Amino acid sequence: MRPLRNPVIQAILAWTLAQWMRFCFATIRWTHHNQTIAEKVWADGGGVLCAFWHSRIGLSPACWPLDRAQPAKALISLSPDGQFIAKAVALQGIPAVRGSSANKDKADRAKGGSQALRDGLRQLKVGALAITPDGPRGPMREMAEGLPLLARLSKAPVLFIGMSCNPAIRLNSWDRAILPLPFGRGAIVWDVDRYPEGAELADVARAWTERLTAVEAAADAHVGLERV
Repeated sequence: MRPLRNPVIQAILAWTLAQWMRFCFATIRWTHHNQTIAEKVWADGGGVLCAFWHSRIGLSPACWPLDRAQPAKALISLSPDGQFIAKAVALQGIPAVRGSSANKDKADRAKGGSQALRDGLRQLKVGALAITPDGPRGPMREMAEGLPLLARLSKAPVLFIGMSCNPAIRLNSWDRAILPLPFGRGAIVWDVDRYPEGAELADVARAWTERLTAVEAAADAHVGLERV
């Protein structure tokens, strides 16, 4: 049995990861760039889509101030690894919507894409929904049409969030995910857009891929983290 399929081991590891992330976030020296964009979205209230690449899930709770931003949920896959991540993120105040929007052709399969779409739209009526548009399996930094579809249907703004820290642990995973280390430098970079009226999903996915990659690259540059 894989360790993450054992619910007891999964719960212990999730709690440990959540505590480690809290400690790191508290000791990292953060800089925020273009945060007035996010502040306006938070002040306006209502639904908002929060997009960041899958490799930055381990930094994501640092970008969302629970005391003044909309209540948030995260769209996380139904895989055992997704369940582990869902528990760690939920322990930091961001519960999960389970399913995957990564591949529209699999929306009705066991990953729960159709239900995730419905639950995501329901969440967007009241608050924020965090999405990794290249997840859960990639390819790395290639946006599927799930995010543009949710933006078109909900008419919610999309916050593109680039996050980085240095030093960091880089995992040997498909997305080369990073986990924070304490007492380093961190950066969060913001951009925003809405679904263009009449645009094709594929065209929007390509344009938004460039914008999301740009804010992530900017965050890496601010802290001196090597791009991969």
